[in-house]
Amino acid sequence: MTTRRSHLALVSAALIAALPGLARAATVEVPAGGLATALAAAAPGDVLRLLPGEHAGPVTIDRPLTLEGAKGAVVRGDGKGVVVTVTAPDVILRGLEITGSGLDLERMDAGVRLEKSAVRARVEGNRIVDNLIGVHVNGAPDSAVRDNLIEGRRDRRVNERGNGVWLWNAPGAVVERNEIAFGRDGIFVTTSRKNAFRDNLMHDVRFAVHYMYTNDSEVSGNRSIRNDLGYALMFSSRLKVLSNLSDGDREHGILLNYANDSLVQGNVVRDGGEKCVFIYDANKNRILENRFEGCGIGVHFTAGSERNVISGNAFIGNRTQVKYVGTRWLDWSYQGRGNYWSDNPAFDLDGDGIADTPYRPNDLVDQILWTQPLAKLLLNSPAVQLLRWAQSQFPALYPGGVVDTKPLMRPVDTALAVATAERAR
Repeated sequence: MTTRRSHLALVSAALIAALPGLARAATVEVPAGGLATALAAAAPGDVLRLLPGEHAGPVTIDRPLTLEGAKGAVVRGDGKGVVVTVTAPDVILRGLEITGSGLDLERMDAGVRLEKSAVRARVEGNRIVDNLIGVHVNGAPDSAVRDNLIEGRRDRRVNERGNGVWLWNAPGAVVERNEIAFGRDGIFVTTSRKNAFRDNLMHDVRFAVHYMYTNDSEVSGNRSIRNDLGYALMFSSRLKVLSNLSDGDREHGILLNYANDSLVQGNVVRDGGEKCVFIYDANKNRILENRFEGCGIGVHFTAGSERNVISGNAFIGNRTQVKYVGTRWLDWSYQGRGNYWSDNPAFDLDGDGIADTPYRPNDLVDQILWTQPLAKLLLNSPAVQLLRWAQSQFPALYPGGVVDTKPLMRPVDTALAVATAERAR
């Protein structure tokens, strides 16, 4: 047995000797001021552990290794360009504070840049603060940005800031469990596919999540708090938008603009300023079991949006539940199941959970008010009251628009979305 073990040890040693990268892999403690020298001497697979203090950037990581920081380790740029650029595959950045990028948006100055060759890069558990762009994923496939605090420059106007995480053409990239604040957009992605943005908290930005030309991707479990807009999904297809929260976003909670063939389910939009949801030229989407509450308009739905399924949602306490100006009839029920409307004074005599009469969120008076705002002066006049009474007696007088033929008597249980909302309180 001893002879066999000795033989195995000799074979293992020979294999290690034949793989120089593995033979030399080591953990190296790097004192303040020694980062550039340590990177130049590092072997693939090494762990460079930065000791407390300031380590000068900008630096480029051109071989697979781990760069991690002890508490108090800061990588500080010189105010020009990118602080940490990664060009090698399988690089890990963790436990660092990264700060001091340049301020040139045309050059995409950033705290961290993952180039196309940085396949499977990991940016984890860092403080990435006071940079123009937090993390720029510049084509790095299968990369991950997770568990970071990313804060932009508070001393610049919103349109002069960069995005917290900026992705371009990075299939398979994941952005999860980050807190992102004080940038232009929290997460901005363009011309990509198969990305996942999960469980991020984004506040004090313009758009929490901004999609452009990105397909087959997921946005789930995120929280957008006090932003101009929560989730702007534009020119993208086959998205899964699941169990997100928009709380106090000033313009829209969710915007679908040329977003097609997507599933929007179990989300909560509450206490918004203008619109809970704005659907503009978006087609063949399934909008199911969401909660839209306390907005000026529950859903603004424009002509040109076709073949959408809108069912199982709860519209609660919006000043106007639906704004739709058009001549076509749209039935917002699907397979015998409509939506819940908090202002629907309906009865359910057979107890099946479906109201006995259809619900129409808008009437001819609403159409007049949207096209002729000065008509609000006549809102309480006898003529307007007579018109509304006549419509209730003769439904044929109703204009084209939204009708829910199977309205629900109770809001559906959006358990995942409500749990997400409660965590944000």
